[in-house]
Formats: sequence, structure tokens, C-alpha cells
Amino acid sequence: MAEIANCETVVCMGAMISARQVATVVGDFDRSPAYAGLADALRTAIGDGRIALQSRLPSERDLTDVLSVSRTTVTRAYAELREAGYAEARRGAGTFTRVPHGRERAHDRLVAPYDPTGNTVDLVCAAGAAPPGVLAAYQAALDDLPAHLGNHGYFPTGLPALREVIAACYDAQGLPTDPDQVIITPGAQSAGAITAMALLSAGERALVETPVYPNTPQVLRRAGARLVPLPLGPAGWDLESAAATVRQTAPAVAYLIPDFQNPTGALMSDADRAGMADLLARTRTVPVIDEAERALLLDDRAMPLPFAAYSADTVSLGSASKTFWGGLRVGWIRAPHHLVPRLIQARLSLDLGVAVLEQLTLTRILSDPEPLLAVQRNRLRTQRDHLVALLGDQLPQWRFTVPAGGLVLWCELPAPAAVAVAAEAERRGAPVAPGPTFAVEGGLGRHIRIPWTRSVEDLSTGVARIAEAWSHAGHVEHATALPGTDGRVMVA
Repeated sequence: MAEIANCETVVCMGAMISARQVATVVGDFDRSPAYAGLADALRTAIGDGRIALQSRLPSERDLTDVLSVSRTTVTRAYAELREAGYAEARRGAGTFTRVPHGRERAHDRLVAPYDPTGNTVDLVCAAGAAPPGVLAAYQAALDDLPAHLGNHGYFPTGLPALREVIAACYDAQGLPTDPDQVIITPGAQSAGAITAMALLSAGERALVETPVYPNTPQVLRRAGARLVPLPLGPAGWDLESAAATVRQTAPAVAYLIPDFQNPTGALMSDADRAGMADLLARTRTVPVIDEAERALLLDDRAMPLPFAAYSADTVSLGSASKTFWGGLRVGWIRAPHHLVPRLIQARLSLDLGVAVLEQLTLTRILSDPEPLLAVQRNRLRTQRDHLVALLGDQLPQWRFTVPAGGLVLWCELPAPAAVAVAAEAERRGAPVAPGPTFAVEGGLGRHIRIPWTRSVEDLSTGVARIAEAWSHAGHVEHATALPGTDGRVMVA
């Protein structure tokens, strides 16, 4: 497991992967039968990018020697890959990796334009490939599915087993939770929309951090809220300023991201959580706490208690998408008992539940999350540290605070040129999100957000292109439009 956790994409597109590299990637694969286990391990590695597309696999003889298996085992494994569409034989050249129907069939142009050359490094979307272990959870969930096929399949509040393991996760963090306090949703954004619909009326005020993940203000505005910005400084939350703002505006809800805030990466201390909870209680403001990245602590330190440990009225929003994989569209709401009926009514006006297979998959993962979390944290830590080193070397004028966890780095430029630099970086094949994208009421022209969710190879390429863009456009202090205004959406 440790070897796999340290693996990035092991070869570049079109290169040859050695037998020893394959052995490292497949690890201790299932050998009963060995050909099927090897084929499955290779298919997973090709699918999640640890073995790049169009890479030439080692010869059957070389792989036989390194893995200590029979020639027949490797021959049958390669045949299985070809039949499944994950490899193709080229006469006189060898066996090359591919994916069924090509990558384009798995691409959504609403998130980013399709690049047939594969040269674009998308640094807008703060989400990466699924870590090893997610596929196994899906496969195990398929074994659990037949037991549910004999009923209607609707679970508006979620599968009882999943609600129980989520409640147990909160218990383990020092926040006693009843499964009846948990409602399963299709991701954290859906959880936020349900909560806003349940708790806000048109014209009521909602306190929201700035900078902030841009979909958050949109969700609150759609519920009819009037936004009250809460500026975050380099050190995070200023409680004295927040107290004055809350006293003057008496917001109905306060939407906060205290755990590796997106985009600043700030982590609210226990003392500040207690202080913030106290000042919100004075105006009966309901804290709505986005915990989507709470599990992604990368440094050796203790996490603060969940915000709800300091405020019984807190509505907490969680998600599997940021922690494990964006395609695992399962989130949840943890709420005080007295608010659960209102939240259920709001939820029923939007949909009738999350897909059962997805819930079964997350139930499998959260029943024993630490092995998969260890792999994910190790990968993200390696990528974060690599990104920090790259920026220090190639863009020493940029300033940032290295977060203890999460997914992104919030960079301050020497001049308000973020939009111009982002536009130039996109032209060079490294789209990145400029600060104004995250501003509630404008500004933040000196900031750029860079996620560390791509491989170390992609980060090296992307930062080099951003450095070129800074050299070319860093003196430009104004641009006419934000990049990415061609209908694309920010999903993470």
C-alpha cells in the first residue's frame, strides 16, 4: 500500500513502462487466479492514470520474470486487457495502453474545453483522479446491491447503513451524533442548496466569507438571501470584525468553511470556533458549516473539533467528492433534531434520494476509511509540497501561506494582475482561477488559486507555463474579462 501511495503517473504519454514499474504499480495483486488479478490491477492503474495512455507495456517475458508468474499468466492478463478495451496490440511494436472509446468520451466540455492533444494542464478544477481503492469499493458495493433490488429503491433521507457510519464518523471526532440527524444528498453543493431553501426567506441576510468558493454565493442568492461579506485576512477570521458585522446585520445564517477554507486554505482554531459560535448565538444566526475538505489534513497535527461541538444549532455539510473522488456524488447534512423536518421537506422538493449503488459504495469506504484516506493524504501531501517548491523556485515574488491540508494554494501577486496572468496562462495551456472569481463583491485582483490535485508531472508543466504567463503579463494591471467566461462552470 505504501508503494502505491507514493506513485504518480509513472510514465508520460507514448513512453515505455518497464516491468519493474509495472510491478510497483500493481503491488500485491490477487493471485487466485493470477491472470485475472493482474489484469484487474493493470486495468485499474490505466483507468486512474498511474499508467499513462499510449504507454507501451513490457514484454510478456520481462513481466513474467519480475512478477514471478508464468508466461501464460501474463499472456492471459494482456488478452483480458485487450478484450476490455484497456490495451491494444500493434504489430511489431508491442502492447499499448488505452481506455475504452478514448478519453474524449469521458470528458465534459462544460467543465473545460476538450484538448485532443492532451497538452492542457487544468489548474482551475481542484479535484483529482480517484485514488487506488475506490474501484474496489464500487465492486464490493455491487455485491451488496442485490439485497436492495427487491424493494422500491427510494431512500429520501439516505440508506440507514450509510447514515449510521456517517454518524459514527462524527462520534469519532468528538461530536456525538444520532443517525436520525443525518440526511444523504448528491454532494455538498446540493446539501447547501437544501439548507438554504429550508432556512432562508427572500430578503433575509446570509453572512458569507470572501474570498469564497464561487458556487456558495450563487446558492444563497437563489434562495433569495442578501449577502453580507465577511472578509478573510492572511491570518483567517477576524472575530472582532466579525462580531461588529453580525451585530449590525443580524444575519439569518452564516455560511462558513472553517476546515481548509476554499480558496485560502485557512483552518479555524478551537478558540476561534468557540468565539464565532458565541457571537452567532447572540443574534440567533444559524451556522451552516461546509466540511467538504475536513478529512484532508496533511500535516502532523491535531484537528480542531467540528464546529457543531461549539454550537448545537449548527447545520454541517459533508461530502465524499472532495475527499475521495468527484465522481462519487454523495454528500450529507448533519443537523440538530429540531431542524431535520424542515430540511427533509426542502430536500423532497428537489429530488427523492441518491443512487443506491453510490450510497453502498460510500458505506463500504466509511466503514473503514483510514486505508484509503492514508493513500489519498500521502498523494496530496506529495503534490502540495511539490507545488510549494515549484512556486518558490520559479515565482519567488509570489506570496502564500502553506495550508495544513485541503486542496489549494492561495497566492498573492506583487501587482493586481491576476486576471491578465490567468488569461495568458490559459492561452499557454495552463488555465487557472484568478482571485476575482472568488470575491463576493469584487476585488482580489492580486490573487490566484492553484490546486495541488494534479500529478507532480502536471504541476511541473503547469507552473512553468504560469511563470511564463507572469513574465509576459505580470505588468498588466487590468483586463477586460475573466478567463473562463465561455460557459464553463467551476465544480471544485
